Amino acid sequence: MRYIETFKEGMHTSDIYLCKNKQIALTKNGKEYGNLLLQDKTGTIDGKIWDLSSPGVGNFESMDYVQVEADVTLFQGSYQLNIKRIRKAREGEYVEADYLPVSRKDIGQMYEELMGYAKSIRNPYLSRLVLSFFGDEAFGKAFRFHSAAKSVHHGFVGGLLEHTLSVTKLCDYYASYYPALNRDLLITAAMFHDIGKTKELSTFPENDYTDDGQLLGHIIIGTEMIGERIRTIPDFPAKLATELKHCILAHHGELEYGSPKKPALLEALALNFADNTDAKMETMIEALNAGGENPGWLGYNRLLETNIRRTGE
Repeated sequence: MRYIETFKEGMHTSDIYLCKNKQIALTKNGKEYGNLLLQDKTGTIDGKIWDLSSPGVGNFESMDYVQVEADVTLFQGSYQLNIKRIRKAREGEYVEADYLPVSRKDIGQMYEELMGYAKSIRNPYLSRLVLSFFGDEAFGKAFRFHSAAKSVHHGFVGGLLEHTLSVTKLCDYYASYYPALNRDLLITAAMFHDIGKTKELSTFPENDYTDDGQLLGHIIIGTEMIGERIRTIPDFPAKLATELKHCILAHHGELEYGSPKKPALLEALALNFADNTDAKMETMIEALNAGGENPGWLGYNRLLETNIRRTGE
């Protein structure tokens, strides 16, 4: 099949993709058109059906696999598909594994590296807490398969692991550079900071918000998960438990970004910086990749709140 990451302006594609989302929108002239988000394992792309009355437009819904005939165009710095014909794909015409976006890094190796950080924690209570999650086979399997987001950054199989490992590495560097930091607390908080996303988001191919995700969010979910597990560990220090939960609650840094509390501990501040660094870097990398080889400005990015382009060679 022709993967989305290989698309170039002017290319024609006739292949099957997963329709992640389907909406009926209106043009400025009030005419209805189809607004789609299509996906394969290499990424996503917007698709437009400008003539919904065309006999080539069949019946299909979100999360259906669809056979698409379309031209690749460039709009505001990103590729999109101008769809001429589309229908629901039949069973046997596609292999589901081709439509799950997967980390480009070795998932097993990343998890082994993360476990190395878990085993480096010296505090016996934090060590037992971390290993009770990451040393559990069922949890580890689910964690390795999960994404870190629906669409913003690391929205692929292994994305949660990749992001968590990156944040943990940054926190390990901070701890070595700033001796005032409690390394055990910081590394533990880094490994746990997004643990709630295992329940906030459903598994692939949906990778969408659950009811708990919509109503509570991963910060609250993660704090509750940690609190419940701490209560099973005899004599776990109450002050340490509160400090760890604060780091998780404050890791987005600002109230308007979803954190119930702003960082009040040095470790919480370091975790916020590490999380924000990796999230923003990955967001920009994914936006640049979506622009293909376009050397010019790619337009305003609402997540980064600025116009972006590649660095000149």
